[in-house]
Amino acid sequence: MPQTPSATTTALTFSDADALPWPADDWAAALQPPTVLIADDDGDVRDLVAVKLRAAGYRVLEADNGRTAMSLAVNERPSLVLLDVSMPGLDGLGFCYELHSSPQTAHIPVIIVSGRGNASDVILGEMVGAEDYLVKPFSPAELLRRVQHLVPAHP
Repeated sequence: MPQTPSATTTALTFSDADALPWPADDWAAALQPPTVLIADDDGDVRDLVAVKLRAAGYRVLEADNGRTAMSLAVNERPSLVLLDVSMPGLDGLGFCYELHSSPQTAHIPVIIVSGRGNASDVILGEMVGAEDYLVKPFSPAELLRRVQHLVPAHP
């Protein structure tokens, strides 16, 4: 009578799992490009910025008002927010303050992109937690440079 080899199982372990900067089961998320949330009530501005960011390798989320932007920020946890000051629902300054008041979203950097360019506007943006402030009209190349400074497309 021929003998069949007994079925043996080998447990595989991943000994370096603790050394990873993210949970081993979340590796797919680590391979995704950084996400940038564009919050601006001007559709033309959103479209221009979105095209430039996608071409540079970013994933883009868009919102036309502050409340939708906040919902996206809380649920999607973008790598960066590009934020207009004048928006319906929740203005950009209130959004930035709320975003940085929550421990879950306080780490998300914000670049305010606004038509308001007085020194007092820039100071107010810094006071509510914005990392940068860019005045409209702006060069798309300058915007991309500032985004890449805070969140490289390919870490």
